[in-house]
Amino acid sequence: MMFSINFTPYNLKNLMIAFEEALNIVLSSATPLNIEKVTLNLSLNRILAQDLFSDMDMPPFDKSAVDGFACRKVDLGATLNVIELIRAGKVPEKTVGEVQCSRIMTGAMIPDGADTVIMVEDIDEISEDKIRFVGVKTAANICHKAEDIRKGDKVLNMGTLIHPGQIAVLASVGCVEPLVYRQPVVAILSTGDELVEPEQVPEPSQIRNSNAAQLMAQITAMNAIPLYLGIVPDDEEQTRKAIEQALAAADVVLLTGGVSMGDFDFVPVILQEQGVEILFNRIAVQPGKPTVFGHRDEKYVFGLPGNPVSSFVQFEMLVKPLLYALSGHTYRPVQLKLPLAIDYIRRNNQRRAFVPVTFLQPEGVVPVTYHGSAHIHAYIAAEGIMSVPIGISHLKKGELVDVRSL
Repeated sequence: MMFSINFTPYNLKNLMIAFEEALNIVLSSATPLNIEKVTLNLSLNRILAQDLFSDMDMPPFDKSAVDGFACRKVDLGATLNVIELIRAGKVPEKTVGEVQCSRIMTGAMIPDGADTVIMVEDIDEISEDKIRFVGVKTAANICHKAEDIRKGDKVLNMGTLIHPGQIAVLASVGCVEPLVYRQPVVAILSTGDELVEPEQVPEPSQIRNSNAAQLMAQITAMNAIPLYLGIVPDDEEQTRKAIEQALAAADVVLLTGGVSMGDFDFVPVILQEQGVEILFNRIAVQPGKPTVFGHRDEKYVFGLPGNPVSSFVQFEMLVKPLLYALSGHTYRPVQLKLPLAIDYIRRNNQRRAFVPVTFLQPEGVVPVTYHGSAHIHAYIAAEGIMSVPIGISHLKKGELVDVRSL
């Protein structure tokens, strides 16, 4: 469907904005997606869409932390008579009285009258039904009722990313069908006459389309849903139809190529024709300066540069935070302050630089040999991305730098 609207063509010569401003614009635009119910075994890596409260005390009863003998602490110096065996899952039948004890397994319920569990290693078994404590001292070795969680306590917050640890918590409170946010569907369009699919042998002047495979992997890794819509040639009408299809099919559209200032870079104008409000089109970063972002209601569009390093980095820096925000989660990447292992020098300091680095212990981080935004092989060895602020040309060995772990 074509949108018939009046608009002023977007000025592609707008001033660059700072990365921090671009990120704020992206996150401020995000409206979380709908909520759905899934089974517990399908909730891994989804985002919880409800606060979760415990339906019971944890532990639900006083229980033994060790294999041993439950007794009264005041009787530790006496010979104790064994009156019962208490297995895990069994309710004790007898109360422990003076100079008595019950043999007890780890996790079993503490019998009435007992306030201490002697470890097996600290007893002398005089006979089948008599023991003596031979240790110097002992802890109580009891996990008390509700010492971890009380009934009604909040155990997980809305917006929590569900990892295996959270799966255990869901199971422990009987939440077998948690409410989660819907996974974003992300359409990928690669533009350019020079592109062919990876299975093809490029002709002279052609290159294989690595961006789409890379972006699909990045999308899948964060549990969103990739939708590859193919390569679009440098043709305005075909580009228009492809963008229209992508907007109809997905929550987020990623276009690679066609967003800078070449003769065929008409994507921003087409986006406006489709009703997309473009919020920025240049960021003061390297790589990734000609990154475009806009939205139409609750549809979001990124125009990413065609160079693979640029698209990789801007996905990590801008697209990933948006996808998590749509999923109801505040993304907090691992940010480290680490020393540089070598001197670092760059020629152009007018933009914030995102530089691939490896970790070298204990010296710090080492910038990867990097020939520019087309050098995707630099990221084979990369373990993090170092951020070099605007205006900084030279960093000395030992200086602390900001690094985002990959």
